[in-house]
Amino acid sequence: MKRRQFLTLVTGMAVFQPVLALGQPSERVRSVGVLIGIAENDPDAPRRVIALRQGLQELGWIEGQNIRIVYRWTAEPDLIGVFAKELVAQQPDVLIASSSLVVAALLQETRTAPVVFVTAADPVGDGFVASLARPGGNATGFTNNLASMGGKWLELLKEIAPGVTRVAVMFNRRTAPGSGTYFLAPIEAAANLVAVRSLASPVSDPAQIESAFASLATEPGGGLIVMPDNFTTIHRGLIIAKASQYQVPGIYPSRYFAAEGGLMSYGADLIDSYQRTASYIDRILKGAQPAELPVQSPAKVELIINLKTARKLGLPENRLLLARADEVIE
Repeated sequence: MKRRQFLTLVTGMAVFQPVLALGQPSERVRSVGVLIGIAENDPDAPRRVIALRQGLQELGWIEGQNIRIVYRWTAEPDLIGVFAKELVAQQPDVLIASSSLVVAALLQETRTAPVVFVTAADPVGDGFVASLARPGGNATGFTNNLASMGGKWLELLKEIAPGVTRVAVMFNRRTAPGSGTYFLAPIEAAANLVAVRSLASPVSDPAQIESAFASLATEPGGGLIVMPDNFTTIHRGLIIAKASQYQVPGIYPSRYFAAEGGLMSYGADLIDSYQRTASYIDRILKGAQPAELPVQSPAKVELIINLKTARKLGLPENRLLLARADEVIE
Protein backbone atom coordinates (compact mmCIF):
# COMPACT_ATOMS: atom_id res chain seq x y z
CA MET A 1 0.00 0.00 0.00
CA LYS A 2 1.34 3.43 -0.88
CA ARG A 3 2.18 5.74 2.00
CA ARG A 4 -0.40 8.36 0.97
CA GLN A 5 -3.11 5.68 0.81
CA PHE A 6 -2.03 4.42 4.24
CA LEU A 7 -2.29 7.84 5.85
CA THR A 8 -5.66 8.44 4.22
CA LEU A 9 -6.88 5.16 5.66
CA VAL A 10 -5.84 5.89 9.23
CA THR A 11 -6.73 9.58 9.32
CA GLY A 12 -9.56 9.96 6.85
CA MET A 13 -12.56 9.96 9.19
CA ALA A 14 -13.21 13.37 10.70
CA VAL A 15 -15.96 12.55 13.20
CA PHE A 16 -16.87 9.82 15.62
CA GLN A 17 -19.76 7.70 14.35
CA PRO A 18 -21.52 4.80 16.04
CA VAL A 19 -20.24 1.50 14.68
CA LEU A 20 -21.43 -1.96 15.72
CA ALA A 21 -18.65 -4.18 17.02
CA LEU A 22 -18.24 -7.18 14.74
CA GLY A 23 -19.17 -10.28 16.62
CA GLN A 24 -19.98 -8.19 19.72
CA PRO A 25 -23.29 -6.42 18.93
CA SER A 26 -23.94 -5.51 22.58
CA GLU A 27 -20.59 -3.81 23.21
CA ARG A 28 -20.36 -0.06 22.82
CA VAL A 29 -17.61 1.00 20.44
CA ARG A 30 -15.17 3.19 22.36
CA SER A 31 -13.72 6.37 20.87
CA VAL A 32 -10.21 7.79 21.04
CA GLY A 33 -9.11 11.21 19.79
CA VAL A 34 -5.43 11.65 18.92
CA LEU A 35 -3.76 15.03 18.40
CA ILE A 36 -0.18 15.01 17.12
CA GLY A 37 1.86 18.18 16.65
CA ILE A 38 3.51 17.30 13.34
CA ALA A 39 2.24 17.37 9.77
CA GLU A 40 0.29 14.39 8.48
CA ASN A 41 2.89 13.93 5.71
CA ASP A 42 5.83 13.97 8.12
CA PRO A 43 8.08 10.94 7.41
CA ASP A 44 7.72 9.79 11.02
CA ALA A 45 3.90 9.90 11.04
CA PRO A 46 3.21 6.34 9.79
CA ARG A 47 5.53 4.79 12.39
CA ARG A 48 3.60 6.45 15.22
CA VAL A 49 0.22 5.30 13.94
CA ILE A 50 1.43 1.74 13.43
CA ALA A 51 2.95 1.57 16.93
CA LEU A 52 -0.22 2.83 18.62
CA ARG A 53 -2.42 0.52 16.59
CA GLN A 54 -0.24 -2.52 17.32
CA GLY A 55 -0.19 -1.74 21.02
CA LEU A 56 -3.98 -1.55 21.10
CA GLN A 57 -4.42 -4.72 19.07
CA GLU A 58 -2.26 -6.65 21.51
CA LEU A 59 -4.71 -5.63 24.24
CA GLY A 60 -7.77 -6.63 22.23
CA TRP A 61 -8.78 -3.22 20.85
CA ILE A 62 -9.42 -3.51 17.11
CA GLU A 63 -10.33 -0.54 14.92
CA GLY A 64 -13.67 -1.07 13.20
CA GLN A 65 -14.72 -3.59 15.84
CA ASN A 66 -14.63 -2.24 19.38
CA ILE A 67 -12.65 1.01 19.06
CA ARG A 68 -12.77 4.09 16.87
CA ILE A 69 -9.69 6.34 16.51
CA VAL A 70 -9.72 9.83 15.02
CA TYR A 71 -6.40 11.55 14.26
CA ARG A 72 -5.61 15.22 13.93
CA TRP A 73 -2.20 16.37 12.73
CA THR A 74 -0.72 19.84 12.45
CA ALA A 75 2.71 21.42 12.22
CA GLU A 76 1.18 24.86 12.87
CA PRO A 77 1.20 25.83 16.56
CA ASP A 78 -1.73 28.19 16.00
CA LEU A 79 -3.89 25.30 14.77
CA ILE A 80 -3.24 23.04 17.74
CA GLY A 81 -5.83 24.87 19.83
CA VAL A 82 -8.37 24.67 17.01
CA PHE A 83 -7.97 20.90 16.68
CA ALA A 84 -7.97 20.46 20.45
CA LYS A 85 -11.34 22.19 20.70
CA GLU A 86 -12.67 20.10 17.81
CA LEU A 87 -11.60 16.78 19.33
CA VAL A 88 -12.90 17.61 22.80
CA ALA A 89 -16.27 18.56 21.28
CA GLN A 90 -16.51 15.02 19.88
CA GLN A 91 -16.58 13.73 23.49
CA PRO A 92 -14.20 10.79 23.00
CA ASP A 93 -13.60 8.32 25.82
CA VAL A 94 -9.87 9.14 25.85
CA LEU A 95 -7.72 11.89 24.33
CA ILE A 96 -4.11 11.20 23.29
CA ALA A 97 -1.59 14.05 23.10
CA SER A 98 1.83 14.11 21.49
CA SER A 99 4.03 17.02 22.71
CA SER A 100 3.70 19.39 25.64
CA LEU A 101 2.13 22.06 23.43
CA VAL A 102 -0.66 19.65 22.52
CA VAL A 103 -1.20 18.59 26.15
CA ALA A 104 -1.55 22.23 27.20
CA ALA A 105 -4.10 22.87 24.44
CA LEU A 106 -6.24 19.86 25.37
CA LEU A 107 -6.17 20.68 29.08
CA GLN A 108 -7.28 24.20 28.28
CA GLU A 109 -10.38 22.68 26.68
CA THR A 110 -11.18 20.04 29.29
CA ARG A 111 -10.37 19.21 32.88
CA THR A 112 -12.65 16.18 32.94
CA ALA A 113 -12.02 14.05 29.83
CA PRO A 114 -9.05 11.67 30.27
CA VAL A 115 -5.88 12.89 28.54
CA VAL A 116 -2.91 10.57 28.02
CA PHE A 117 0.29 12.22 26.81
CA VAL A 118 2.76 10.23 24.73
CA THR A 119 5.48 12.83 25.14
CA ALA A 120 5.86 15.55 27.75
CA ALA A 121 9.30 16.39 29.08
CA ASP A 122 8.27 18.23 32.24
CA PRO A 123 4.61 17.47 33.07
CA VAL A 124 4.95 18.65 36.68
CA GLY A 125 6.72 21.91 35.80
CA ASP A 126 4.20 22.60 33.03
CA GLY A 127 1.30 22.05 35.43
CA PHE A 128 -0.18 19.01 33.67
CA VAL A 129 0.03 16.81 36.79
CA ALA A 130 0.45 17.40 40.53
CA SER A 131 3.22 14.81 40.78
CA LEU A 132 4.61 11.96 38.71
CA ALA A 133 3.47 9.33 41.22
CA ARG A 134 -0.03 10.76 41.71
CA PRO A 135 -1.07 13.00 38.80
CA GLY A 136 -4.24 14.09 40.60
CA GLY A 137 -6.17 15.44 37.61
CA ASN A 138 -7.46 14.23 34.26
CA ALA A 139 -4.03 13.79 32.63
CA THR A 140 -1.26 11.24 32.85
CA GLY A 141 1.12 9.52 30.45
CA PHE A 142 4.77 9.22 29.57
CA THR A 143 7.78 11.51 29.80
CA ASN A 144 10.14 11.39 26.83
CA ASN A 145 13.23 13.25 28.06
CA LEU A 146 14.52 13.76 31.60
CA ALA A 147 16.32 17.00 32.47
CA SER A 148 19.50 15.02 33.15
CA MET A 149 19.69 14.17 29.45
CA GLY A 150 20.96 17.72 28.89
CA GLY A 151 24.28 16.82 30.46
CA LYS A 152 24.38 13.51 28.61
CA TRP A 153 23.91 15.26 25.25
CA LEU A 154 26.97 17.42 25.90
CA GLU A 155 29.01 14.46 27.10
CA LEU A 156 28.24 12.44 23.97
CA LEU A 157 28.87 15.39 21.67
CA LYS A 158 32.33 15.92 23.18
CA GLU A 159 33.00 12.22 22.87
CA ILE A 160 32.29 12.09 19.15
CA ALA A 161 33.70 15.58 18.41
CA PRO A 162 36.53 16.25 20.90
CA GLY A 163 37.40 19.57 19.27
CA VAL A 164 34.12 21.21 20.31
CA THR A 165 34.70 24.18 22.63
CA ARG A 166 31.48 26.15 22.12
CA VAL A 167 28.00 24.64 21.99
CA ALA A 168 24.89 26.39 20.72
CA VAL A 169 21.77 25.06 22.42
CA MET A 170 18.92 25.50 19.95
CA PHE A 171 15.28 25.72 21.08
CA ASN A 172 12.10 27.69 20.62
CA ARG A 173 10.94 29.52 23.74
CA ARG A 174 7.29 28.96 22.86
CA THR A 175 7.48 25.18 22.41
CA ALA A 176 10.49 23.99 24.45
CA PRO A 177 9.94 22.60 27.98
CA GLY A 178 10.04 25.41 30.51
CA SER A 179 10.63 27.86 27.64
CA GLY A 180 14.07 26.26 27.32
CA THR A 181 15.12 26.39 30.97
CA TYR A 182 14.31 22.73 31.68
CA PHE A 183 17.40 21.48 29.82
CA LEU A 184 19.62 24.57 29.92
CA ALA A 185 20.68 24.23 33.56
CA PRO A 186 22.06 20.66 33.29
CA ILE A 187 23.71 21.51 29.96
CA GLU A 188 25.44 24.53 31.46
CA ALA A 189 26.54 22.52 34.51
CA ALA A 190 28.05 19.85 32.28
CA ALA A 191 29.69 22.47 30.08
CA ASN A 192 31.52 23.97 33.05
CA LEU A 193 32.99 20.57 33.91
CA VAL A 194 34.56 20.08 30.48
CA ALA A 195 35.56 23.70 29.76
CA VAL A 196 32.98 24.17 27.01
CA ARG A 197 31.10 27.43 26.55
CA SER A 198 27.33 26.93 26.38
CA LEU A 199 25.40 29.41 24.23
CA ALA A 200 21.62 29.59 24.46
CA SER A 201 20.30 29.98 20.90
CA PRO A 202 16.53 30.57 20.91
CA VAL A 203 14.97 30.48 17.44
CA SER A 204 11.42 31.14 16.28
CA ASP A 205 11.62 31.08 12.48
CA PRO A 206 13.81 29.68 9.67
CA ALA A 207 15.73 32.94 9.32
CA GLN A 208 16.85 32.72 12.95
CA ILE A 209 18.00 29.14 12.40
CA GLU A 210 20.22 30.35 9.57
CA SER A 211 21.50 33.23 11.70
CA ALA A 212 22.32 30.93 14.62
CA PHE A 213 24.46 28.68 12.43
CA ALA A 214 26.19 31.61 10.73
CA SER A 215 27.10 33.06 14.13
CA LEU A 216 28.32 29.70 15.45
CA ALA A 217 30.54 29.17 12.42
CA THR A 218 32.46 32.43 12.82
CA GLU A 219 34.97 30.62 15.06
CA PRO A 220 36.28 27.04 15.06
CA GLY A 221 35.17 24.54 17.67
CA GLY A 222 31.45 25.05 17.32
CA GLY A 223 28.96 22.32 18.21
CA LEU A 224 25.18 22.04 18.46
CA ILE A 225 22.63 20.62 20.88
CA VAL A 226 19.02 20.65 19.70
CA MET A 227 16.33 20.50 22.36
CA PRO A 228 13.20 18.39 21.91
CA ASP A 229 10.24 20.57 21.04
CA ASN A 230 7.63 20.89 18.29
CA PHE A 231 9.46 23.67 16.47
CA THR A 232 12.79 21.86 16.15
CA THR A 233 11.01 18.66 15.12
CA ILE A 234 9.03 20.40 12.39
CA HIS A 235 12.12 22.27 11.12
CA ARG A 236 14.56 19.40 11.51
CA GLY A 237 15.22 19.21 7.76
CA LEU A 238 16.50 22.79 7.72
CA ILE A 239 18.50 22.34 10.94
CA ILE A 240 20.20 19.20 9.62
CA ALA A 241 20.94 20.88 6.27
CA LYS A 242 22.50 23.93 7.94
CA ALA A 243 24.59 21.76 10.26
CA SER A 244 25.97 20.05 7.17
CA GLN A 245 26.50 23.32 5.30
CA TYR A 246 28.38 24.95 8.16
CA GLN A 247 30.15 21.72 9.17
CA VAL A 248 28.79 21.80 12.71
CA PRO A 249 28.66 18.51 14.67
CA GLY A 250 25.34 18.22 16.48
CA ILE A 251 23.40 15.96 18.78
CA TYR A 252 19.63 15.66 18.59
CA PRO A 253 16.87 14.31 20.87
CA SER A 254 15.19 11.73 18.61
CA ARG A 255 16.14 9.00 16.17
CA TYR A 256 14.54 10.63 13.14
CA PHE A 257 17.12 13.44 13.26
CA ALA A 258 19.99 10.96 12.84
CA ALA A 259 18.04 8.89 10.32
CA GLU A 260 17.58 12.00 8.17
CA GLY A 261 21.24 13.03 8.24
CA GLY A 262 21.99 14.45 11.67
CA LEU A 263 25.24 13.34 13.30
CA MET A 264 23.79 11.57 16.32
CA SER A 265 20.74 11.35 18.54
CA TYR A 266 20.16 10.34 22.13
CA GLY A 267 16.72 10.15 23.64
CA ALA A 268 13.64 8.11 24.40
CA ASP A 269 12.46 5.59 21.84
CA LEU A 270 9.38 7.48 20.69
CA ILE A 271 7.84 4.49 18.91
CA ASP A 272 8.11 2.45 22.09
CA SER A 273 6.31 5.26 23.93
CA TYR A 274 3.43 5.11 21.44
CA GLN A 275 3.11 1.37 21.97
CA ARG A 276 3.18 1.77 25.75
CA THR A 277 0.50 4.46 25.55
CA ALA A 278 -1.93 1.72 24.51
CA SER A 279 -1.70 0.21 28.00
CA TYR A 280 -3.05 3.41 29.58
CA ILE A 281 -5.79 3.72 26.97
CA ASP A 282 -6.79 0.15 27.81
CA ARG A 283 -6.84 0.79 31.56
CA ILE A 284 -8.85 4.00 31.25
CA LEU A 285 -11.39 2.39 28.92
CA LYS A 286 -11.78 -0.32 31.58
CA GLY A 287 -12.49 2.20 34.32
CA ALA A 288 -9.14 3.47 35.65
CA GLN A 289 -8.80 7.17 36.44
CA PRO A 290 -5.84 9.22 35.09
CA ALA A 291 -5.40 10.75 38.55
CA GLU A 292 -4.37 7.33 39.86
CA LEU A 293 -2.09 6.26 36.99
CA PRO A 294 1.53 7.38 37.59
CA VAL A 295 3.45 9.19 34.90
CA GLN A 296 6.03 6.79 33.51
CA SER A 297 9.64 7.56 32.54
CA PRO A 298 11.14 6.34 29.24
CA ALA A 299 11.53 2.55 29.14
CA LYS A 300 13.97 2.65 26.23
CA VAL A 301 16.61 5.31 25.58
CA GLU A 302 18.55 4.92 22.35
CA LEU A 303 21.84 6.24 20.99
CA ILE A 304 21.93 6.50 17.21
CA ILE A 305 25.06 7.52 15.27
CA ASN A 306 25.12 8.46 11.62
CA LEU A 307 28.60 7.29 10.65
CA LYS A 308 28.20 8.65 7.13
CA THR A 309 27.67 12.15 8.52
CA ALA A 310 30.56 11.75 10.96
CA ARG A 311 32.89 10.97 8.07
CA LYS A 312 31.63 13.97 6.09
CA LEU A 313 32.45 16.16 9.08
CA GLY A 314 35.96 14.66 9.22
CA LEU A 315 35.51 13.38 12.76
CA PRO A 316 37.80 10.64 14.11
CA GLU A 317 36.14 7.24 14.32
CA ASN A 318 35.45 6.48 17.96
CA ARG A 319 35.14 2.71 18.06
CA LEU A 320 34.20 2.59 21.75
CA LEU A 321 31.32 5.01 21.17
CA LEU A 322 30.19 3.15 18.05
CA ALA A 323 30.16 -0.09 20.02
CA ARG A 324 27.81 1.47 22.60
CA ALA A 325 25.38 2.77 19.99
CA ASP A 326 22.00 1.08 19.60
CA GLU A 327 22.18 1.76 15.86
CA VAL A 328 24.90 2.93 13.48
CA ILE A 329 23.74 4.38 10.18
CA GLU A 330 26.22 3.95 7.30
